[in-house]
Amino acid sequence: MVATAATSSFFPVPSPPGDAKSSKVGSGSASLGGIKSKSASSGALQVKANAQAPPKINGSPVGLTASVETAKKEDVVSSPAPRTFINQLPDWSMLLAAITTMFLAAEKQWMMLDWKPKRADMLIDPFGIGRIVQDGLVFSQNFSIRSYEIGADRTASIETLMNHLQETALNHVKTAGLLGDGFGSTPEMSKRNLIWVVTRMQILVDRYPTWGDVVHVDTWVSASGKNGMRRDWLVRDAKTGETLTRASSLWVMMNKVTRRLSKIPEDVRGEIEPYFLNSDPVVNEDSTKLPKLDDKTADYIRKGLTPRWNDLDVNQHVNNVKYIGWILESAPPPILESHELAAITLEYRRECGRDSVLQSLTAVSGAGIGNLGGPGKVECQHLLRHEDGAEIVRGRTEWRPKHANNFGMMGGQMPADESGA
Repeated sequence: MVATAATSSFFPVPSPPGDAKSSKVGSGSASLGGIKSKSASSGALQVKANAQAPPKINGSPVGLTASVETAKKEDVVSSPAPRTFINQLPDWSMLLAAITTMFLAAEKQWMMLDWKPKRADMLIDPFGIGRIVQDGLVFSQNFSIRSYEIGADRTASIETLMNHLQETALNHVKTAGLLGDGFGSTPEMSKRNLIWVVTRMQILVDRYPTWGDVVHVDTWVSASGKNGMRRDWLVRDAKTGETLTRASSLWVMMNKVTRRLSKIPEDVRGEIEPYFLNSDPVVNEDSTKLPKLDDKTADYIRKGLTPRWNDLDVNQHVNNVKYIGWILESAPPPILESHELAAITLEYRRECGRDSVLQSLTAVSGAGIGNLGGPGKVECQHLLRHEDGAEIVRGRTEWRPKHANNFGMMGGQMPADESGA
């Protein structure tokens, strides 16, 4: 501090704003510890020592000497410790903390990859998209029934089961490497603006799963005539192997620009034929003709049904699953309360767009209109049409009393593995 004071007298430095009155930079005089500096007219600096002796208090000198001693004490106290090899080493604590964090994160990821079920009934891979079996001809996938997929009966709805069927069909095409730009279209189909459309669907439900159940879905495709394809599904309880649902469908190609049906081009046939499985339908085809309903023959009519934006698929027409919900809109409430859907057959006649206004018609047969809540089975005929009368879907449903002990009456089986594996 003494050296700083002496240097300041020769080379004045700016003072803080609070000392502006006692010191000026570049001119005037400054006083510090009894030392005065004055700038000469020639620009040289002259120093005068104060002739006054330092004052004493009780025989001890005060002033500059005391200040110097105090400064020396402060310098001793504030001086850093001597630099040694130890205190020159870097601070390893930050590096050690980073390494520990990385190790813990890696251990957590490894535990997730090496996860094993704690219960025997838990799936090892509950979030997988499925796998191809039987030499690539059958696709298998598991689904867990969620709480939001069950209805008032605490069982999965028919729409939930239909969504599982549709999901496995698309995942089958994707896993096989045949998914093009369209919704289930192969690359050659996408080049020609071709898409698959379903013409007929038949579903038999032996038992509905409930919340927490895990279902195992198998699906495969086969040829149907010269220009069609059949896709079958078999749904079983993943824990017991019990057959829950069997479904079969027929598909044809349509040009999504002209909206007209198309033959299967040879290039497309070459893509899909290697995946055809030569097997019988998992459901015996219902050859009974579906009658056309009108206002006179229908017992129940629901009007003013309109598609929402979320009802459309990527091909800009209403999803097939939505049709089932609209058909059941006109089903009699007594049947819904006392019976459950056991079988449904649908014939798709025309597509439905976003601006369509629809009507749902239902006619009851079997037990009769006056005994809908009875213990017997009930059969209904259905029609979904545009307001102008153009048919969209014809359907037939079969209903059985709820909690009837008739499950597994037509046990389905997967097609045999022709490779012998």
